[in-house]
Amino acid sequence: MSIQELEKPRTPGPAGFGPVGWLRWGWRTLTSMRTALILLFLLALGSVPGSVVPQRGVEPGKVATLYEQNPALAEWYDRFQLFDVFGSTWFAAVYLLLFTSLIGCIVPRTTTYLRELRRKPPAAPKRPSRLPHSATFDGDLTVEQAARRLRRMRFRVATGDGWVSAEKGYLRETGNLFFHVALLGILVAIGAGSLFGYRGNVLVVEGDGFANTVAAYDRFMPGSQVSAESLEPFSFQLADLEVSYQVTGERKGQVLDYAARLKVNDSPEAPARDYELKVNEPLDVGGTQTYLIGNGYAPVFRVTDGKGQVAFEGPVPCLIEDKATMTSGCVVKAPDAQPQQLGFLLRFLPTSVPLTDGGHASAFPGELNPEVQVLGAFSGDLGVRSGRPQSVYELAPPEVMKKLNPLLMASDTPKPLAVGQSVDLPGGVGTIEFTGVKEWITLQTTYDPGRISALVAGGTAVVAIALSLMIRRRRVFVRIEGGKVEVGGLTRTEGSAAGFAEEFADIVKDLSAGEKDVR
Repeated sequence: MSIQELEKPRTPGPAGFGPVGWLRWGWRTLTSMRTALILLFLLALGSVPGSVVPQRGVEPGKVATLYEQNPALAEWYDRFQLFDVFGSTWFAAVYLLLFTSLIGCIVPRTTTYLRELRRKPPAAPKRPSRLPHSATFDGDLTVEQAARRLRRMRFRVATGDGWVSAEKGYLRETGNLFFHVALLGILVAIGAGSLFGYRGNVLVVEGDGFANTVAAYDRFMPGSQVSAESLEPFSFQLADLEVSYQVTGERKGQVLDYAARLKVNDSPEAPARDYELKVNEPLDVGGTQTYLIGNGYAPVFRVTDGKGQVAFEGPVPCLIEDKATMTSGCVVKAPDAQPQQLGFLLRFLPTSVPLTDGGHASAFPGELNPEVQVLGAFSGDLGVRSGRPQSVYELAPPEVMKKLNPLLMASDTPKPLAVGQSVDLPGGVGTIEFTGVKEWITLQTTYDPGRISALVAGGTAVVAIALSLMIRRRRVFVRIEGGKVEVGGLTRTEGSAAGFAEEFADIVKDLSAGEKDVR
């Protein structure tokens, strides 16, 4: 290489960042307060679909209705896990990032806070009169007297040769720190509930019972650390459901109250006890809470096949089609009917009234004149023995429905069936009879070991944020020289100078008072 090449100036290239540098930058970005606030906002924003879109764990009936009414939209909801928001992958990712960010924020802030608590107030400046708040007066005030009076006002005090320094408002940072710790506590409590808790949904018809076992649930969502032996061994029987409605006025038909009367056994050996289950008044057995979340009708039918045998008899829970009138759609399947399986599409009208066009509709949600419309009767293989799961609210999948033989349609039975009435199917293949009406309730059973901890952490967060917002950090300095007293003060909280002016005036008044100190 020549001397000219060595002496030629070189343009510096970009500095390398390297893997360690990128990791350090990523950690600092993740643990910054701005990132924590963004993640907290995303967590709150992500909770919105959980309130707007029906959740499988809370309202499985509404999810089924959405699939029937708008299957394309329901598929997109399911694709983005919007039917189970709080168990979705994306919600868990935001949750874990926020958890990590809060830990990264709290640890250094705690270290700084503890160091600040041990630090004494700084020495008074040479000219306290130059501070935003200042006052000067003549008097025989001593350093010891000024220190005592400021301590009575709950200031932390440091003294020196002819000066006193005082500081107050450390609880502001305490509240700020405890708020972040409380948020972390809420996340830990939610995480504990997800690991060791469980939720389950079940539909129970009047007269039937329920035992808290995995097999008894229609839908069971356990935490990763939950086993079948973890469930509290209680059981109950639904004796009766009473629903009261508004019968007059503009709000006619609106529900006033629900009351489900249960016979509860807290354990297999415990005697039965009466309990009235209401909305927001759950049954609590050993920390496991059972909530009443819905209700509907379960008309009772008897299906007789072509050989005169009873192929089906019992209540059929119906899916609500119109909440205002409780008009409900019912599906009856009789796979044991001979010589062919029978299936029925029905509509239940709690208070049936005739319409001017000859049809019928329900005018009131209460059970005043219950009737059932036969929308369709079919024979053939319903596919229930194919091994493929089917919905109880669906007669058969579309490909199976095409192969069924229609026996009756709505136009063939214009008059609905009242209790005790029946309709014969063509060809002598069977009969369906409407024999009575029962009601059903949907229940959600939850066990959440982090529930109390989350409540305590939430209350702590509210108190802590109140301390952080209401308390001001402020300093007062006093210099005494030759009978002249200079007092200066300033706040360390932005925007609180106006509120400190009145307090500073009271401090100066107390320091300049001639009365004796109270010891």
